Amino acid sequence: MPHPDDGQSPDSGPPPMLPPGFTLGVATSAYQVEGAADEDGRGPSIWDTFSHKPGGTADGSTGDVAADHYHRLPEDIALLSRLGVGGYRFSISWSRVLPTGRGEVNAAGLDFYDRMVDLLLEAGIKPMATLHQSDLPQHLEDDGGWINPATARAFAQYAEVVGERLADRVDAWVPINEPNVSSLLGYGLGTQAPGHTLRFDALHACHQMLLAHGMGATALRATGARNIGCANNHSPIWPASEDPADVGAAKLFDSLWNGMFIEPMLLGRYPADLEPLLEEIARPGDLATIRVPLDFYGVNYYSPMRVAAADEDSPVPFEFLDLLGYDRTDRGWTIVPDALREWLITFRARFRAALPPIVITESGAAYNDVVGPDGVVDDQPRIDYLDQHLRAVAKAVERGVDVRGYYVWSLLDAFEWTEGLSQRYGLVHVDFANQVRTPKRSFDWYARLIAAQPRSVG
Repeated sequence: MPHPDDGQSPDSGPPPMLPPGFTLGVATSAYQVEGAADEDGRGPSIWDTFSHKPGGTADGSTGDVAADHYHRLPEDIALLSRLGVGGYRFSISWSRVLPTGRGEVNAAGLDFYDRMVDLLLEAGIKPMATLHQSDLPQHLEDDGGWINPATARAFAQYAEVVGERLADRVDAWVPINEPNVSSLLGYGLGTQAPGHTLRFDALHACHQMLLAHGMGATALRATGARNIGCANNHSPIWPASEDPADVGAAKLFDSLWNGMFIEPMLLGRYPADLEPLLEEIARPGDLATIRVPLDFYGVNYYSPMRVAAADEDSPVPFEFLDLLGYDRTDRGWTIVPDALREWLITFRARFRAALPPIVITESGAAYNDVVGPDGVVDDQPRIDYLDQHLRAVAKAVERGVDVRGYYVWSLLDAFEWTEGLSQRYGLVHVDFANQVRTPKRSFDWYARLIAAQPRSVG
């Protein structure tokens, strides 16, 4: 049932127009949507372990069932087709393909993704496959996880297995999603799986994940895979004040969160502020391995961060403060579309020839919407969020930034890591009690936006 105002904000004006050939897509990840945690030979991942610990998630939920995408694949592909997206970014569960992270291939797991790719292509949708999105096989974690150099080698073997099966049909590849989140939060602060609190020793995990990115990309290319990029989480880092201590803390955190992953991938070096800490970690030749040629640079964007200098007795030298004066999503993250525009323009200005075309590989907002008595999920705030951020991208393109795609997070309401099932990002509402899917007003808005975009010539 259509909403009376048909999904338009009163002051939104005409929809944002993007260049011909620009890909408008959606994204999900394996552990967040698939479920079927103990089926068809899948092994456990660190998120199975972490989410089952008391207090692991805000609502006590796990990804055991999530959105049950594993059993509802045809239904969800039909939703993608109805939406009209040009691309679908999904992740492959490493432990579904290789239950212990290495060794014998689980045929049923690989068959699932093979079938998914075929269904996407039949629907005219370009598949973008991510090999690792937070869910490291638990068996590898038991052997040291991303602190152990053997994990990067195991990842390269996994990339080869998947590439040999899917490289002929997958349009684009991301070896590792958000290595900063997995390493700094998972190994440094302990707020994500696997929950280690190594502080700056987490730089070991950062380096091994970057090596795995380079080794995985090389392994994929050897199988014939094309269009290989990355998907790095980036945020503008704003100092809390003009006090030199706050400015210095923000600069250091910017090096950790952004530069630690940009500079090795694009320039083959670590940021100067961090280089002394990595002298005994990086071996000769490692940075050359990390700096593999990229066909696109993926940016996952959500919100800026405000950083201040921490007290002298703090275990880390910075603290995070609220950004005041901005609207927030129900997740509590500030909504600053102009920060995305400015970051893209600054990113291009800084790296220029070293920077390949950019794709916004994730961007979205959590609003805890419900199905109304009329069967409509009225999520106007999400429509406004996406409209504003797509306009920000369009303005960056007008300024000469080569952005070629935008993938909305997410197609479905899903398991949102430490927030469990309590936060909803989807264009499609999922009733987790019965798995009924209800497209929201944002779904219809996005479908119309996609249909209104100029098509490529030729």
